[in-house]
Amino acid sequence: MELILNTFGSSLGKEGENFVIIHKDGRQLLHTEGINSILISKGAQISSDAAIMAIQKEIDVLFVDTSGKPIGRIWGSKFGSVSTIRRKQVDFTFSEKAVKWIKEAIAHKVDNQQAMLMALSPAEEKIAKEFQQAMVKLEDYKRKIRSVEATIISDIAPTLRGWEGISSKIYFEGINKILPEKYKTLGRSQHPAKDIFNCLLNYGYGMLYGKVEGALIKAGLDPYVGVFHRDDYNRPVLVYDVIELYRIWIDYVVINLCIQHAIDENSFSIKEDGSYWLENLGRRILIQSVNDYLDEIINLKGIERSRATHIELDAHAFAQKILNS
Repeated sequence: MELILNTFGSSLGKEGENFVIIHKDGRQLLHTEGINSILISKGAQISSDAAIMAIQKEIDVLFVDTSGKPIGRIWGSKFGSVSTIRRKQVDFTFSEKAVKWIKEAIAHKVDNQQAMLMALSPAEEKIAKEFQQAMVKLEDYKRKIRSVEATIISDIAPTLRGWEGISSKIYFEGINKILPEKYKTLGRSQHPAKDIFNCLLNYGYGMLYGKVEGALIKAGLDPYVGVFHRDDYNRPVLVYDVIELYRIWIDYVVINLCIQHAIDENSFSIKEDGSYWLENLGRRILIQSVNDYLDEIINLKGIERSRATHIELDAHAFAQKILNS
């Protein structure tokens, strides 16, 4: 379970072996069992006693901005590992194995996009045909991604970024065709979002960033040593590499919320510059929907676990891959 403090003036403290949430309507006691992370947004606070108890219970504490993206975190000394993995991680980054890994990660992302288009292909013949054409184009780019060769990733990074960008454009153009009119978009917009669909996507991706970063840290990996996104200064660039494997989960949740008309005008606001921001109601709907989806048990690689747990298992497997490379 994820404990979320996003109401201005709310605070999290400690009472005995329980957390206590204090807000304008009163106070609520919560046992630590079952809580795996705590998200704290602007205007909320946590006491040192509550933070220490979270560390002792190996509960991740994240501070997030208004778009849901982590800007800081607290974790205990039990997270992570010996420096051997981190040294190996640097060696891996500049190896041929890193080239193979990132190519497969990007190809897997495109494969997920194809699967989403196939699942959402409508009955209307014209749009169904356009979806089919989009899937054929994506198949072509996936083949190109897997076939390009290099000994270090920097030799082919611009080419891969180009193909990845075109593939995403094809994918989102297809998704846009089946969205209800009020959720349609003119394309991806991130900082800031220019429509409600992108606003939901950006906040959902922000939640996912936090979970992926936490999984990497627990596995002993340095999230600031990336493979594909090496050149970003002071950013957890490895998170940007790994998250590509799971973005489709957020896409699925957001697309279904839009199709179900679950986000109305009370769920977001539009600023003077035309940017869209989720309000409390919208955040509650999206956060609950994302967490429910990530908590669902699924079978991947013959293992039945929640999607959130699969992220952690994959991070540990990736750490072992680097350690043994």
